[in-house]
Amino acid sequence: MHHRFSPSSTPVLVIASGNAHKVAEITAMLDAVRLEVRRQPEGLEIEETGSTYLENARLKATAVARLTGQWALADDSGLEVDALGGEPGLYSARYAATDPERIARLLRELGESPYRSASFNSAMVLANPEGEPVLEAEGICRGEILLAPEGEGGGYDPVFWVREAGMTYAQMPAHLRHKLGSRGKAARALAPELKRLLRLERAG
Repeated sequence: MHHRFSPSSTPVLVIASGNAHKVAEITAMLDAVRLEVRRQPEGLEIEETGSTYLENARLKATAVARLTGQWALADDSGLEVDALGGEPGLYSARYAATDPERIARLLRELGESPYRSASFNSAMVLANPEGEPVLEAEGICRGEILLAPEGEGGGYDPVFWVREAGMTYAQMPAHLRHKLGSRGKAARALAPELKRLLRLERAG
């Protein structure tokens, strides 16, 4: 049986984030053109009570899927600094009130320590319209924490140096983020199966 793609049959994917920049970044990473991507409903706050990135991503994806009745994709990410015992980790976003304050606290905690290795960690979960998690992937990007920020970017990006790229996460162009970044790695691992599940690619 052949289905001709009419506009109404375009699959919908809701990204469980209110951050337009993040939604655009994930959309580009999935490279799923025959897909209508939406942001999660306005004003939605999901409590991230999980003890791992995967658990938090799962909580967000399933909540948004149940609420919208659509496929939903969520990610949860964090920065883990080896010399700080893996902190800020799951609390990366809650480490301080603003990005500059988060960076300042991180640099203060690390001080002059020569041991500055760290990793960005991302987990992604796809939930079906019934609100069941059906697909999960994780990505890790290793790097080092600089003594001072370089480049413009959100979160901890300006102080996270990626040796393979020869620059900070903040300075990395989109194609390098997709290739080397933790979210890019997770999205790449997820994309083929996501496209198959949303029937964006014919089976067989």
